[in-house]
Amino acid sequence: MEEFGPVQILVVGFEGTTFTGEVMRELTRLKEQDIIRLIDLVVVAKDEDGEVVAIETTDLSPEESAEFGAIAGALIGLGAAGEEGLEEGALLGAEAAIESEGEFLGEDTMWSIADAIPTGTTAAVALIEHRWAIPLRDAIRRAGGVALADSWVHPEDLVAFGAAIAE
Repeated sequence: MEEFGPVQILVVGFEGTTFTGEVMRELTRLKEQDIIRLIDLVVVAKDEDGEVVAIETTDLSPEESAEFGAIAGALIGLGAAGEEGLEEGALLGAEAAIESEGEFLGEDTMWSIADAIPTGTTAAVALIEHRWAIPLRDAIRRAGGVALADSWVHPEDLVAFGAAIAE
């Protein structure tokens, strides 16, 4: 995974189905500065009549999609069958990425989201690669460091922690 940074899955819900473009402008800004890259983004809107509109996009080229699929497949194969599963998983992952044309979340995800959200709302699921973290990861590796834990801390987590302390 030398070429890919850490990947986050982010699921966001919105009231309504009409947007000003502010979120996409910010994603574009982050992409242009090579801070993030969208491996896959699915946005599903369900209007008040229950009509569903869905889009999916990626920043990856077909070659990068195949590479990402191979990496993900290799890691899954390693976990499933050890060293023997590594190569087979890489081949299957690359093949799946090519067949899906880089749409990792895919149509099944779109319809699952559409079924799960109420009318008059929108949901987005993004696989976001954190490009900014690549040099840091590499420096940690060169220094002999390994990740022992990894988690996001949200403001709500700190509020919950404070509430737990108060009890």
